[in-house]
Amino acid sequence: MKDCYVSRTGRAAALIARCDPVVYEDGRYAQALEPAQLQAYEQDGFLILQGVFDEAEIGALRAEATALEHDPAVREGEEVIREPGSTALRSIFRVHELGERLADLPRDPRLLDVARQILGSEVYIHQSRINMKPALDGKEFYWHSDFETWHVEDGMPAMRALSCSVLLTDNTPFNGPLMLIPGSHRQFVACVGETPEDNYRTSLRRQEVGVPDPVSLRLLAEQGGLRSVTAPAGSVVFFDCNTLHGSGGNLSPWPRSNVFMVYNSVDNRLVAPFHGMAPRPEHIAARRDPAALAPLAVAA
Repeated sequence: MKDCYVSRTGRAAALIARCDPVVYEDGRYAQALEPAQLQAYEQDGFLILQGVFDEAEIGALRAEATALEHDPAVREGEEVIREPGSTALRSIFRVHELGERLADLPRDPRLLDVARQILGSEVYIHQSRINMKPALDGKEFYWHSDFETWHVEDGMPAMRALSCSVLLTDNTPFNGPLMLIPGSHRQFVACVGETPEDNYRTSLRRQEVGVPDPVSLRLLAEQGGLRSVTAPAGSVVFFDCNTLHGSGGNLSPWPRSNVFMVYNSVDNRLVAPFHGMAPRPEHIAARRDPAALAPLAVAA
């Protein structure tokens, strides 16, 4: 398989034009977004939808997320990532298999049909997690493209995946909201350096390998600007797997938490990781022939 997106091979940093579509099958595979919304996603690499979930729905999801956060068995499991230099929880992975309401969330047609429409196929969950930012000291996530990591470390062949973030709490200017660079999804940033063995053990706490160089980052930011996702709980953000994003720390006295689900096309299943690395664990990158998601039945 020819690798269009060579990264971390000891060469200098580079910008590589995207080889893959952003919206597949011209957005005709499923019907969820309006043409203007689909066009905005294709142009910017993300879409923010407010009011997708009502207060009761978000309250139930937030309660289950909080229960997982305080479950002793979960806290000691391999799915938990802690904040750098702290015992506070940063992320819980594989939440679509740990919770009950969280198990149904990826199959909700309000989310699933958007993923199917954009990716032009049936989809499965490549990865799910809750990202938490504790009040006052929740740490930042540095700028990165998810695809760069999923391609190099997981063996995701093409840019045919997207992230769906469901906001469990209000995301404000003060609690470390998601930041995105519009238009950055059209350029792959080939990163410098090489990948240490078992890099995920440290990178999920603080990523230092597979991050864009300052020159490329500044260029893309100057071209596209920056967008901070400040939106109320119940909102949903869809963003392309190659859109550069990050977030600052939470210095507010209120915690922030969002559920992330990564939809991948069934036609883009993982192969062996590029450059000969061992695969990351299943709870981080699903590769055991995951089944396509069936939508939840909608009440009449």
